[in-house]
Amino acid sequence: MATLRAISPQLLVDDLAAAIAHYEQRLGFHADFVYEGFYASVSRDGATIHLKCAPRLAGEREHRAAGEHLDGFVEVDDVRALHEELASRGADVVDAIARKPWGRVEFVVRDLDGYRLCFSQPA
Repeated sequence: MATLRAISPQLLVDDLAAAIAHYEQRLGFHADFVYEGFYASVSRDGATIHLKCAPRLAGEREHRAAGEHLDGFVEVDDVRALHEELASRGADVVDAIARKPWGRVEFVVRDLDGYRLCFSQPA
């Protein structure tokens, strides 16, 4: 029987080099590869995000921002330590760390292109 091992979202970005730098400097990821200047992979501790330089519709960005929709959910071991680290790196924390009624401790950051990533662990 086949086993799923990982999933990596593909996020459309306006400027690939700037997006990679943001993930490295603000979120502690590192670049795995860059392909022909329009596609890249960044990862941290086995969590991988693919970045593709391609336009998105302005209305799509507005809709997602207005609804506070998540673009990635990342399970972590020590969410409080990660929150402290990312805040000290200057990450844009848009939802402060908090215990949620669904039994998790979470916080949300917004990346350079407006994507919202939730970092979470069981409470």
